[in-house]
Amino acid sequence: MSIQSPSSPSARIILRPPAGAAGAEVERRIGVLEAAWDIGAVRKVLIIVVLAAVWQAYGVYLDNPLLFPSLTETLQALAENVRSGVLPARAWASLQVLLMGYAVGVLLAGILTIVAINTRIGSDFLETVTAMLSPLPAIALLPLALIWFGLGNGSLVFILVHSVLWPVALNTHSGFRAVSQTLRMVGRNYGLKGFAYIRKILIPAAFPSILTGLKIGWAFAWRTLVAAELVFGVSSGQGGLGWFIFENRNLLEIPAVFAGLLTVILIGLVVENVIFRTIERRTVLKWGLQH
Repeated sequence: MSIQSPSSPSARIILRPPAGAAGAEVERRIGVLEAAWDIGAVRKVLIIVVLAAVWQAYGVYLDNPLLFPSLTETLQALAENVRSGVLPARAWASLQVLLMGYAVGVLLAGILTIVAINTRIGSDFLETVTAMLSPLPAIALLPLALIWFGLGNGSLVFILVHSVLWPVALNTHSGFRAVSQTLRMVGRNYGLKGFAYIRKILIPAAFPSILTGLKIGWAFAWRTLVAAELVFGVSSGQGGLGWFIFENRNLLEIPAVFAGLLTVILIGLVVENVIFRTIERRTVLKWGLQH
């Protein structure tokens, strides 16, 4: 079978019978719609459009903005809060805290994993502590964080570190342990030791697992932050997206509440499908570690 992709809008597939078999070549043209369906981004956009249509239809059918606003009412509230500058300021406040907690969590996970991969006691420590603390919901630590760090960003950063640290460390450690002995021997033959061995052999080979841990850590941190801001969320007179949702719920501005939720979803989609997807395309896909 051979596949040809001419410059015309439609592609052409030529199916050739096996050697020795009777029969002529079979040619089938692929239409524009069929070719577009093969693109993952097109399918994802179509799913989003269908969900948006269902949202709009149900909101119009219910006709009760206090209970479930339609998509158009939500978008109107979103546009109003963006024009006023309130929503961008709240989103930026949340992202600042998130980036601080995420960076600290990834750094600590890297240190723990390096110690674990080089010493038996470090590996046992990481596995034991991860088994103990990973199932513990980060939001459950919020009362203690408020006592230890007060009503401010310190408490949020603390629970964000807890959300990020364990999934990143666990996935990185598992990826390091899964590196083949062949690659390990190549590194030793080149005389690599210590951090150079980790940087040039272990990290590239284990990067799919590392990237998975980074994605999971991001998702955990993002939802933990919004939930924590719903509880107290204000520091120095400036709240984040969670506090924006909470305030508008108290004011019964339900379209604005949905606008805040939609902002959370949009930021999550951008990070997942733009930032992480770009990293994946330039690393694991380019290196041939995944298909």
